[in-house]
Amino acid sequence: MNPESSIVLQASIWVIPVLLAITLHEAAHGFVARLLGDDTAYRLGRVTLNPIKHVDLFGTILLPAMLIFMGASFIFGYAKPVPVDFANLRKPKRDMFWVALAGPAANLLMAVIAAILLYATPIMPESFASWWIEMLSVGIHLNIILAVFNLLPILPLDGGRMLVGVLPRPYAMLYTRTERYGFLALIGLIFILPLIADAFGVFFHPLAAILLPVVSWLTELLLVVLGFG
Repeated sequence: MNPESSIVLQASIWVIPVLLAITLHEAAHGFVARLLGDDTAYRLGRVTLNPIKHVDLFGTILLPAMLIFMGASFIFGYAKPVPVDFANLRKPKRDMFWVALAGPAANLLMAVIAAILLYATPIMPESFASWWIEMLSVGIHLNIILAVFNLLPILPLDGGRMLVGVLPRPYAMLYTRTERYGFLALIGLIFILPLIADAFGVFFHPLAAILLPVVSWLTELLLVVLGFG
């Protein structure tokens, strides 16, 4: 195998799972929104498997690349948010919950499918089998990480939207005011707090401490259920 082919294969181990995980996550939001009465995303061409429609320069490309380059203990990213006009939903407050849940649910479904596809490994050519296992392993872990990360109850993440959907209206309205600070909070959790901790000689990543135990448990549970444990 020439060096160029090797580089392409190694890149595809990450590129294919990342594009599928992020693209289908966003398409799922738009698909469920359309089912529940809002076709905004559909009319804008966002209910599609075409990754170009969903790619965000920072969230889809630069952020995952930065985390890989930094040797982060977990990799995640995001795409351009699918536009949803909640006023068009049949029951806006209730349906907001289901539209938000659709993204993480799609990621968990993709993790299950990736794990099931491991059963095809014995019929793969020997030279292809190791790539197949690595790519599917990335798909399993990445999708579970994205699902768990997006379920954090922080606006504008899906978990925050779901929380707004279940809180009594006065508390939901109050909670929506935190959205303006949500992105800054995430930047702090992802980048700033770890740097501060490192400066004091404390090797602690707050998001890793929250996410990795849950991710590890879900991954192990999935593999055990499917007979790989």
